[in-house]
Amino acid sequence: MSEGPRITWRTSSRSQNTNCVEIGEMGTAIVMRDSKDREGPMLIFARDQWIEFVASAKAGEFDLN
Repeated sequence: MSEGPRITWRTSSRSQNTNCVEIGEMGTAIVMRDSKDREGPMLIFARDQWIEFVASAKAGEFDLN
């Protein structure tokens, strides 16, 4: 059985515990997973989608208040 690609995972510097998401790079894609379920599913984003998402979040587009 072959291993999948090696991914170096990281969490936000603002994360104070393990209840967060982790992101990593897999080739040209950005991947995200739940830190509480590291063997669970991953979300996979094209790099340009990820850049657009981060810019929108920084602009407050997803703020609830």
